[in-house]
Amino acid sequence: MTAPGDFPRRSFVARKLDEAGAGFGSLGDAAVALDFGDSAAEAETARRLGLADLSPLPRTGFKGAGAVEWLAGQGVEVPAESNRAARQSGGELAARLAPGEVLVLGAPEAEADGLPAALEAAWAAEPLPPGTPRGFPLPRRDSHAWFLVSGSEAAAMFAKLCGVDLRPDKFPNLSIAQTSVARVSAIVVRDDRGGTLAYHLLTDSASAEYLWDCLLDAMVEFEGRPVGLAAVRALGDG
Repeated sequence: MTAPGDFPRRSFVARKLDEAGAGFGSLGDAAVALDFGDSAAEAETARRLGLADLSPLPRTGFKGAGAVEWLAGQGVEVPAESNRAARQSGGELAARLAPGEVLVLGAPEAEADGLPAALEAAWAAEPLPPGTPRGFPLPRRDSHAWFLVSGSEAAAMFAKLCGVDLRPDKFPNLSIAQTSVARVSAIVVRDDRGGTLAYHLLTDSASAEYLWDCLLDAMVEFEGRPVGLAAVRALGDG
């Protein structure tokens, strides 16, 4: 049986996932919660209101003068405006947080490290003429926990915790809000999955367990529950 402690990397909320009865599978150098006992039922839950931990999945960031231009040179489609995200050919997201800062999220469907790892390797290996700006990498996989909130009740649940109006008619798909959720700083990226409303939620790793508990508490009245990566992938298939 796969266990988080068997891998060099584990989720910031691995203990809570284990207590909730998660079944883990391997994903690169980490264990990820695949389900909580019934993948089919979780897929239905995810369409109403589900909370998935994507923290073990690959992600990275780049910041500083020349970062956007360097990413474009690597074939990354970067939005022209801040607080917008662009989907890449492999399903990844490039989220522009500021004129000189981009967050790259791996695709939940991917079985390998994909674009984030490729970009980090390219940045470290590529020689450039002295003085050529290209920004610097940010260790987003270490600094930020990553959750996905999905389902038709997701925006109503967020209304209890966040001052930004995240309703679909007010917050278009691939929009970004850098805001406070349950009184902690967070990045919210709308990324609908196969027709189901969904939001990526990233927060400082030190606040991960606190925010996980706050989200679960806010979900109770909507009958929301934790779901595994299998349910997230099922949404994408739909």
